[in-house]
Amino acid sequence: MKKFNSSRNIIIALTIVIIVVLLISFSAMQRDNKKESLPGQSEVNGVVATVDKVVKAPFRGIENAVKSVNNLFNTYSENDDLKKKIDYVASLEAEVKNLKAENEKLKTQLELSETLSGYEKINATVINRSPDSWQDVLIIDKGKKDGIDVNMAVMGDKGLIGRVIIAENHSAKVELLTTVNQNTNHFPVMIQSEKDKSVYGLMEAYNNKTHTLVVSQLTSSEAIKEGTPVTTSGLGNNSPKGLLVGEVKDVKKSKTGLHDEILVTPIADMYDVNTVTVVKRLAGTNE
Repeated sequence: MKKFNSSRNIIIALTIVIIVVLLISFSAMQRDNKKESLPGQSEVNGVVATVDKVVKAPFRGIENAVKSVNNLFNTYSENDDLKKKIDYVASLEAEVKNLKAENEKLKTQLELSETLSGYEKINATVINRSPDSWQDVLIIDKGKKDGIDVNMAVMGDKGLIGRVIIAENHSAKVELLTTVNQNTNHFPVMIQSEKDKSVYGLMEAYNNKTHTLVVSQLTSSEAIKEGTPVTTSGLGNNSPKGLLVGEVKDVKKSKTGLHDEILVTPIADMYDVNTVTVVKRLAGTNE
């Protein structure tokens, strides 16, 4: 009995397969000949398409969300790179600007050195300048090994800025004209009056309020005009003669009112100093 049922099931399965094959073949022939689907096939296809859309819709949404997040991260990364490039460009511009300014100062320093053809000169670079003594002292990278000694005059980009007060083997300390120490750094100076007469005096202080050098102990104060150049006189063996210091700003009475004094505007920049020229001595002399 079981064998009979098994044979019958096989026959039914084969019959179903044959019917399906015939239907598929007939459907293909019908479509090729009449260019249309079998009755009901369009509805079935529509249902299948709808089901496909419904099933795939969440996956498409997830895929689009993933793409949006990736685009957002890519945009953030690109913006970060652009910011870094902008910062780098700004840094380069600042560096170029500083190099241009330094180059101009070096050119001015070179021109000044050429005017000091009668002196032996030592060019040096500022290597240290303490904020708490900014207007008093700076340190340069040349010293005794290079021929530098105490009391030698030091020139900035345009004129005199100070004097060597300590000389080590490979460095030296320079006291500036703007120092508040009134007991040192005195320079004998000379001013040419309108009467072609040389007026001598001693530069002995710096006025923080007027930003001027104070010259006192004048041999005369007559016919001294504003804007007249002030140079070192070479007297006192502390500095060579003829180093430019600044220009006359004003002639006035001293605080005591007993004598006149001259206020001199320094010609050199005392604050932005990168390179200096140490004036060693007059060539061919022992000064």
